[in-house]
Amino acid sequence: MVVDAEAMKDEFDTVPSWTVRAVETLGREYAIPAACRGSGSPEALRWLAGKLALDPETSLVDVGAGMGGSAEFVAREFGPEVVLVEPMMGACQAAQRLFGRATVAAAGENLPFASGTFDRAWSLGVVCTSSDQPKMLRELRRVVHADGRVGVLVYIKTVDDLPNQPEGNNFPTRGGLDRLVEGAGMRIVDRADLADFAAAPDWWQQRVTECDDLVAERHRHDSRWDSASEQESIITGLIRDELVIGTILILEPTESGKSPAAV
Repeated sequence: MVVDAEAMKDEFDTVPSWTVRAVETLGREYAIPAACRGSGSPEALRWLAGKLALDPETSLVDVGAGMGGSAEFVAREFGPEVVLVEPMMGACQAAQRLFGRATVAAAGENLPFASGTFDRAWSLGVVCTSSDQPKMLRELRRVVHADGRVGVLVYIKTVDDLPNQPEGNNFPTRGGLDRLVEGAGMRIVDRADLADFAAAPDWWQQRVTECDDLVAERHRHDSRWDSASEQESIITGLIRDELVIGTILILEPTESGKSPAAV
């Protein structure tokens, strides 16, 4: 998850710092919707939390947490103890200001935790940005208990060649993702596509729009806003045209050397 592309730095480092200031202007009720970018709808997050059996007795590490909105959403609804891991300092600082959760600045390929530290791990919309996808998946497996589950939301491509390639993204195919999972010593126990879930409710989308509009009003003349907006526009277009889709996998570790069962 080493982010070198300038456009990605603008999107995941600079924009979060602008977003948190917009939330502070608009109100705390805007925090979770504004900080859940790329993580799916509330319905998808509830499905994921249920499949991971999150409750007040479980610990969850969110790898590539961004501003921490998704972890905060499930922490409030399901009660797990959450730890956020995010390589971009702007996003880490935004998460701290918005939610005050434990936040660690680190890359997903080199998690600074002992093996088996957490009950559960997830990474939402981040694997495709990793500089070493196999290693990142192995790290997710390593830091959960021997019988712990891992959830991933991965954006995958439905064609071999995309007309536009966002900087810093490498979208696997569905088959390629399945092979990555197997190579990381895990098996797929459940899966669903984002399209299977209802979109975010109108009030949620309205808060996102109002926050975006305020950020744009304040920063539209900044070249970093242009760069981040262009990056987001490319990805949005690919998703709209169904050239890239979001898919959620529920994973369990397999015995060493044992082939994962087919799904």
